[in-house]
Amino acid sequence: MASSPTKILCDAGESDLCRDDAAAFLLKFVAIASILLAGVAGVAIPLIGKNRRFLQTEGNLFVAAKAFAAGVILATGFVHMLAGGTEALTNPCLPDYPWSKFPFPGFFAMVAALITLIVDFMGTQYYESKQQRNEVAGGGEAADVVEPGREETSSVVPVVVERGNDDSKVFGEEDGGGMHIVGIRAHAAHHRHSHSNGHGTCDGHAHGQSHGHVHVHGSHDVENGARHVVVSQILELGIVSHSIIIGLSLGVSQSPCTIRPLIAALSFHQFFEGFALGGCISQAQFKNKSAIIMACFFALTTPIGIGIGTAVASSFNSHSPGALVTEGILDSLSAGILVYMALVDLIAADFLSKRMSCNLRLQVVSYVMLFLGAGLMSALAIWA
Repeated sequence: MASSPTKILCDAGESDLCRDDAAAFLLKFVAIASILLAGVAGVAIPLIGKNRRFLQTEGNLFVAAKAFAAGVILATGFVHMLAGGTEALTNPCLPDYPWSKFPFPGFFAMVAALITLIVDFMGTQYYESKQQRNEVAGGGEAADVVEPGREETSSVVPVVVERGNDDSKVFGEEDGGGMHIVGIRAHAAHHRHSHSNGHGTCDGHAHGQSHGHVHVHGSHDVENGARHVVVSQILELGIVSHSIIIGLSLGVSQSPCTIRPLIAALSFHQFFEGFALGGCISQAQFKNKSAIIMACFFALTTPIGIGIGTAVASSFNSHSPGALVTEGILDSLSAGILVYMALVDLIAADFLSKRMSCNLRLQVVSYVMLFLGAGLMSALAIWA
């Protein structure tokens, strides 16, 4: 009895139509160099540029570039990772039960997004508490300052630090010695304060009208160092998890026809993911050693994945059930993390900010860059 074409494909793995082991091996070295350089350049620009006026994280150029990078990450989650997970988990090489009986890709993506929300919240709470304890232990005077009439509803605790001759700062500290409001509820508290006192305009500052009110800068949103720390770490987790997969996928391929378009697509993808991650690391104000470690970990992940894939290429069958299930689950989980991070911590954080609402030109440029990044990254799905 003759074997079916599907059975032959599942047993043989990659098609031999464009197989050339020697050419593929050379292209993998090109891919490693190109992707490594793109990743290093992308993550380094915000870290180095924070000391340069035109690339500071508070500048409009950085906001526009970050919007483009957010579009790239959003398209990576929806168009590349979720589609890849769906393709793997609906592959005919997998048994019908349970993989064809339930929409596992969307389910895994949803679970990953919800877990990311929990980690995001708990991480923020932890770093806020740690930051406040360090301030009190360091000799600062912490005071619970709330608006009159808001004592029962507001749980935001600003911290004010008396500065001496020490020039050191902690996350979110202002040049004048004050401490920005911290907490996930800070944004809502800021708006409640501004609207209730009639000083929430885009010009100048918003001040309370009586003692005990919070002093809020109108030029930008209330900054939160703890949030930036958590965002940068979760974003790196999401990026690294799928970088390993795409590196392995390229590494195990012996087809130059597959590898060539992947080099350009992954280099583009790596550069702008690195830019977004580098911006988050820069805003989190990590020490130089920690920032360098995070940047190197990101830049090296995909090349390492390519190297591992190359080493096991001769014995690896990408159509085996184990490989398909592993790839599909990891792709779906990565999709959920990236979509959450792109929408909540990158896009919403900037596009719903006071700074954006008060600058029409920045709004237009940022939206154009967001859609451009998402569109270009989606278009790359044609080739990779």
